[in-house]
Amino acid sequence: MTRRIPQGWLLPAALASSLFLAACGGERQAPADDDQAATIKVNTPAQIAQESADNYDDNVNGLITGKTLKRWKDNWEKERPAGITGKLVIFQQAQGVAGKRYIKPDNQNVFTYREAEWRESRSNGVIEVEGIVLSGEKVDQLLRRYAIDPRKDLILCTQGVGGGSNAMNLGRCWYTFRYWGVDSKHLAILDGGNDFLNGTWAAEDFSDTTSPVINRTLASVKDLPVDNTALQATFVDLINVLPVVDRNVKNDGVFLWDGRSLDQYSAGESSEAGTPLADYTKSFQNGGARQGHPRGGVQLNWTNLMINGGTGGLFKPKAELRSYIEGYTDTAGKGFVDGTYQPLGQGNAYQKGDTVYLWCETAARAAVANLVSVVILGLPTRLYDGSMIEWNSLTATVDKDGKALLPSDSPWRTDELSFSRPNLPANIQTRTSETVLPRIRDAYAASADAIIKADKAYKQPADTGNGGNNGGNNGGNNGGGGGVVLPPNPCGG
Repeated sequence: MTRRIPQGWLLPAALASSLFLAACGGERQAPADDDQAATIKVNTPAQIAQESADNYDDNVNGLITGKTLKRWKDNWEKERPAGITGKLVIFQQAQGVAGKRYIKPDNQNVFTYREAEWRESRSNGVIEVEGIVLSGEKVDQLLRRYAIDPRKDLILCTQGVGGGSNAMNLGRCWYTFRYWGVDSKHLAILDGGNDFLNGTWAAEDFSDTTSPVINRTLASVKDLPVDNTALQATFVDLINVLPVVDRNVKNDGVFLWDGRSLDQYSAGESSEAGTPLADYTKSFQNGGARQGHPRGGVQLNWTNLMINGGTGGLFKPKAELRSYIEGYTDTAGKGFVDGTYQPLGQGNAYQKGDTVYLWCETAARAAVANLVSVVILGLPTRLYDGSMIEWNSLTATVDKDGKALLPSDSPWRTDELSFSRPNLPANIQTRTSETVLPRIRDAYAASADAIIKADKAYKQPADTGNGGNNGGNNGGNNGGGGGVVLPPNPCGG
């Protein structure tokens, strides 16, 4: 017998079905004001920064602890932070140790994935580098693959096994989503690897498997009406804020932080051990033409920011991290040093109102320091994404095959703006080959902000006339943000 449905039920049922399909189907939900002209707010580094609570247990975004995650995981619908209406999506950079492979998902409210691909090869017009922030297309692919709506969900980046490259990828994970406009309230990082989670964690809190891939589009970065590209500094941005002397200038509005080892910063003139390297070229990486640092940069190795040099992936307490910025040294005598390789001293490091510029060799180690600067200490910060692998490639010298890396009359030379020591010619890799990265694309390019322009255009396809000229704090003409509102986006995201 066919059951007869009362006529009055048909419209509500159809409506409920269409709403379900809109929320969970293959197309993203449009912003609530999609019928109106959308605007994108361009944030400055100061507007992007967030400061942690002194006790990391008190954070509900930014740097959270295992105690907080345990509470969330066990009862997400009740314990999720205010303003979060969606699910918890966990990105582990690697699987944990045996018995603690993955933070256990329930695949209804809590999802766990292994994901560590946060960089791609991109050209700024002058040079192409392998490890730049993901493009908008790539981030949208991630959002689709894992069915994330960053307007509703909370994205949590974790290490799996704490320290080392996993800590670096933790930083790149946060940087990627924040750069593309995810609100700080919808983004968090976990302190420590799986085997260092505190609270009342037990074997049943872990799983040997991850959540299933969903591959459903719920949102795009175009739906996030903010431009956070000021998080990225180009090499021209860095050039534009360098002092004319190789020391930390306290009244220039910037703090130039080299997150590499002292061996690399000094090009072997000193080292983390406090003595010069017997062979200074041992400090070189990636077949670079030279080693050293941009003029005015000061050094603090990223490993000093984490307990036991990063083992376990736990950050030092906020008070200890702040003391570095204030110019103090720790009990091991480690602190910021300048080109004399001596500590800066109390009051001679970061100055109130400074914008921090951060780099390392490939912006991996610097991504950890970036978390300390912008997420824990709340300082306006820009990550030089090309970092020293790019900077040291923009050199008027020749490679091991006798080919010029950059012509002597190129406007993009950085060797004249640095303290450096040359590599042995036989060790210098080509920067012009089509099969080797980084590679020089155009030694006479008109500008070096192609990545920033492309990312702005992805968020706001209409021609705004602003290009890359909405410079961030002290960012120059190739910067990322300027605190202005761009013209309407006719596509609504």
